[in-house]
Formats: sequence, structure tokens, C-alpha cells
Amino acid sequence: MTGLFEAAAPRPLADRLRPRRLAEVVGQDHLLGPDAPIGRMVVQGRLASMILWGPPGCGKTTIARLLADGTDLHFEALSAVFSGVADLRKAFEAARARRGMGRGTLLFVDEIHRFNRAQQDGFLPYVEDGTIVLVGATTENPSFELNAALLSRCQVFVLRRLDDAAMDLLLARAEALEGRALPLDSDARRALHAMADGDGRYLLNLAEELFRLPADRPLDAARLVETVQRRAPVYDKAQESHYNLISALHKSLRGSDTDAALYWFARMLAGGEDPIYIARRLTRFAVEDIGLADPAALTQAIAAWEAYDRLGSPEGELALAQLVIYLGTAPKSNAAYVAHKAAAQAARETGSLMPPAHILNAPTRLMRDLGYGAGYRYDHDAPDAFSGQNYFPDGMARREFYDPAERGFEREIRKRLDYWAKLRSERRAADERGDPR
Repeated sequence: MTGLFEAAAPRPLADRLRPRRLAEVVGQDHLLGPDAPIGRMVVQGRLASMILWGPPGCGKTTIARLLADGTDLHFEALSAVFSGVADLRKAFEAARARRGMGRGTLLFVDEIHRFNRAQQDGFLPYVEDGTIVLVGATTENPSFELNAALLSRCQVFVLRRLDDAAMDLLLARAEALEGRALPLDSDARRALHAMADGDGRYLLNLAEELFRLPADRPLDAARLVETVQRRAPVYDKAQESHYNLISALHKSLRGSDTDAALYWFARMLAGGEDPIYIARRLTRFAVEDIGLADPAALTQAIAAWEAYDRLGSPEGELALAQLVIYLGTAPKSNAAYVAHKAAAQAARETGSLMPPAHILNAPTRLMRDLGYGAGYRYDHDAPDAFSGQNYFPDGMARREFYDPAERGFEREIRKRLDYWAKLRSERRAADERGDPR
């Protein structure tokens, strides 16, 4: 009866091509080769608990199954999406009983980042005493999603998205199994790689769909796009890919690589990122990495943000693209950012020092009697509208927080600061000599 149902429900191509040996896994030689970390464990017959971190379709589940086969461990699989404490307890008890009979257990937990902190803690004693070899699979950064205690007991291995060579090998295996070539010309074959976006399972699902087409003539890239569904970009606005791409955009702008910045901007939009979030981050860039080297950068950022608010998508996205270009090509300076940080640190260190009395207002007679405002020099009445007085607290040495770069408009600011520093030095010397003002 089981055989009848299997015949009625044929296995998908991706399942039929699932590797039977670690050597058949594509794209992960940096981990599985004979001299690679996991490969050495298999050769020695001793597995450590591990976390397999990588994008969808790179082979995490397959590798876990083959590790159990290669080390004669019982393979037990759970999904953190569908499992709870009761399922974990049952798996741990079965592993303990199996261990008593002389056989170990590889417990594979898919989407392990879905377990909460308390559930993750439940693994600790069983991993520590060797009741189970834990192999967890996750698409999310373990540093953020798994607790430190569990990470300290597991090795983290990073799997790579499949490159073109790995995807070519998968397609060649599919064609050998089907006994015919895919109905694609060379451009369409490259386009198929781009559609799969490094996901081997999705690539084989696309290939299976293409094998069902009539083999009249090969598809070109345009007809391929019309025939099969393009894969949505791997991008989660609440997870690591969100932060990776905004970091790439920010650093490309900081490096004045406008073309790369436009690419990452487009990637974020293609992944469904909120353009308002991008506008906010670009505005931050304008003040953090350009500042007064180009004072118009902030004006441009606010204008582009407002233009997007008024136009919406997709028209408003052009205003943001224009802003990316403006920021990428502007002179760069973080002098204002550094000055703000340094001044904030000095404020924390100096506590509640009062301003010097001569710059305090004296609206009452008592305050005047106490010396408030005594000796204040009105700068507009001084030569060059500059008195050179001290405005730092008494007892605090003068500090220079702002050090403008010799780029863009800050070059002009540097000239002004140097001029005022020269006047301040001259007028302080005159005060010390007692020269009249």
C-alpha cells in the first residue's frame, strides 16, 4: 500500500538529487573537504555539537543527515517552529536510553533560533554530558539569536550561498538524471542562476518546472522570466540582512563609491525596505560623514525625504536615488561627529562646573553684587567683532573639540578658526601686559 502511494506522489527533483555522501554536497568544500573542520571530524569519527548558519537552500539539513550516517549516530530531527518543551524532553529521554544501549544520537534542530532563551538552556546539560550531539540550523546570525551558554558549547560553521560553479554542477546532475538538457540558451541559463539567488533547492525546483515544458526550442532570458517565477530576494527587514545592507550602503557612501551605494540602495528597495527608513539613514549620513564639509548635504537630505513623503513610491524613490548620488560625491568629514562625541565626554567628566561669572546675566542687584556679568566684553564692540574672552568654566583648561578637515567648505572654516585662535592669543597676551582695550 505504501508503494502505491509513493508511485502516486513522485518525489520532487530536489529530493531525488539529495546527496548520499558528504563528498556530493556542493558549494561547501571550505567546511566538508578532508582537511576542512567538519570533514576532519567525520574522518576521526567524532562530532562536536555545532550550529550551521547559512542562507536557505545551501544544504544545512542534508549535511546534518549525512553527518549522522558518516559517524553511525541515530538521526533525530526536530523543527523549532513546530516543537515545544514536551518534544525536546521526549527526544532527550530517547537519546539517553539509546546511549545506555551503546549508540549516540545526533539531534538536528531546524530553525533553532526560533527557540526562546529558556528552551535553548534546556539543551545545555544534554550537550555537555554527551547525551546528544546537537546540530542546529539557522538562517539568522547566531550571535544575536542564540544565547551565550549554548554558543559556548557549540562550534559555529558558516555555510555559503551557492556560487555559479556549484549551481552549474547541480543543473548538470539534474540533466543527467532526466536524460536531457534544460531547454535554455546560454543567457537564459545565467538568468536562471540569478533567479535562484544562491538557493540550490529553489534552483532545482525551477529546473523541474522547466523540464515539464515542451522541448520545441530553447528559451532565451526574456522568455525564461515570463515562464517561471523569479525568487523573492532574501531580505528580512527585521533581521541581519537588513543591517548588513544598510551597513553596505553607509560604508559605500563613506568611501565615495557612488555606484556601489546606488547598488545597495536598489537592493534594499528590491527587498521591500521602507524608503522612509532609508531616507532617515541617509540624513544621518549627511550629518555624520559629511557635516560642514558640505553644509548643503543636510538640506539635500531633508529635501529628498520631503519629496518622497509627497510623491510616494515609485516616483519618490528617484529623489532618494539623487540624494545617494549627492552624498556619494560630496566631500567627506566626520569632524562635527567627533567634536560632538568629545564634547559629550568632557561634559560627563567635568560634572556641574558653573560658567565663568563674566558671561552670566545679572537681572537683579544681588546678582550684580555677586559679580555676575562683571568684566563682560560685548564682542560686536571689539575690533573684528572678537573679544577673545574665555567662555569655558573657571578651572577647566581650554579644549579644542572641533578639528575641521581640509576638504570642502571646512577648509574655509579652518581659516576662520585659525584666525580667531591668532586673535585670541594676541588679546590674551595684551590682557596679561595690561594694555588697554
